[in-house]
This record gives sequence, structure tokens and C-alpha cells, in this order.
Amino acid sequence: MFKNYNESLTVVFNLAKTAVLFTGGKDSTFALHRAVEAGLDVCVLVSIIPHYNYSPLYHKPFFEGVKCQAYALRLPLETIGVYSESAEKYALINVLKRVREKYKVEVLVTGAVKSRFQERVFREIANTVGLELYNPLWGISEEDYLEKLLEYGVEFMLISITSMGIPLSLLGKVLDYSDVVRLKSLAVKYGFNLSFEGGDAETFVVNAPLFKYRVAVKGRSVVVSEYEGYFVISKCGLVEKY
Repeated sequence: MFKNYNESLTVVFNLAKTAVLFTGGKDSTFALHRAVEAGLDVCVLVSIIPHYNYSPLYHKPFFEGVKCQAYALRLPLETIGVYSESAEKYALINVLKRVREKYKVEVLVTGAVKSRFQERVFREIANTVGLELYNPLWGISEEDYLEKLLEYGVEFMLISITSMGIPLSLLGKVLDYSDVVRLKSLAVKYGFNLSFEGGDAETFVVNAPLFKYRVAVKGRSVVVSEYEGYFVISKCGLVEKY
């Protein structure tokens, strides 16, 4: 059905009802696809919405965009807002208890790639709620990750840049292979994380193999400094895939 990214993937929870911690970015979207490939029954998306900037634990989703993506995926979306860093863990615990009861989920999937802090926190929370944790992207090769995403059919744009060396001209652009080649060269020169783990940049997915529709967005770029900028999405909708 899909191109297999990691031939060594072990099917660990075949047909288990599953929730995906979903931000609308490339990692959580790819993790969802890998979970489906592994035989998991993904039945709900879970999004944490921080009402402040620079959360140490969560990528702040664009709520209207995530709703569009959930519709494109034909999956229900469960959300919860959080208003302070001190409440971040409790928010996830509460929403996971809700989806465990409502959807009978057994497994939580995340898009963690490298952050041991995220992996540890998510594992502790999953254990607290009584869920198994599955991180299908953990330890993925960062050098060719972006290229593999494009090969797989995950189309994404940069909506946040907070690192030296990543061109602000890429804000709001759906990346292609030439952009990825350029970023690989710049990562060697400037030392930013090519997978964007840790917040060097954030992404928004506009299309992927499981999407029934493509997500169209409108917005504007806001440059804060020479090394920081954002693409502020003002409108999004669904269009037919061709």
C-alpha cells in the first residue's frame, strides 16, 4: 500500500486500537502512516493546544489546520488546551484517559525522533494511563529523513524557523527535492538539526498517502529577526487530489 521506509519494522501490536499524538507536522503524520503499516488500528487523533509560545514538550498545532487534516484522514480529532508549562503533563493524561474510555485505545503513537526528554515523558504518561507507547520514527537517520518523506508522498511546508542557517525564504513553501539538497548542505555548514528535532523549524503537512483530500492554505510570512520567522496561516480548506 505504501513504500516501506524501514524494512526492520516489527509488528508489535497488530490490530490494536490506537491513538496518535498529532500536531499536523511531518513527524506525527509520518508516524501515523508507519503505525498503519505496522498493523495498528488508528482510530483517533489527539492534539494538545498550548495557549502560549515555546512549549518545551509540544509543537503548537494550528487548530483549524489540524481539523482540516483530520477530515482529510477521515479520523476523529480529540483536543485539549493547556495554559501553562506546569500543566502540560496533566493535559495529556486527561485527554488520553478520555480517548481510552471513548475509543477503547490500547496504544499511543508519537512522532518522537531523537528527543530523549519527549520519549521519557510520553512513556511515563502512557504508563500512567495504561497505554503502550510506540515511537515508529525513533532513531531514524536524520541525514536522509527529509528525502524519504518526499519519496513516501508526505508533502509539507515550513511554518516556523528559529535557527541560524535555514533560509527564511522557505517559510510557507512546500519543500521539494532541491530544497532538501540545499538544506543538507546548510546543515553541515551551520549545524542545525536536519530533521528539525528540538524546534529548529516546524512543519505543516498539506498532503500524504492517507489523506483523502489535499489541504490548501493561505497566509503570510512574518520575519522576527535574521534567524527567526513564521508563516502565519490565515485560512485553510480541502481540495480534491489529482
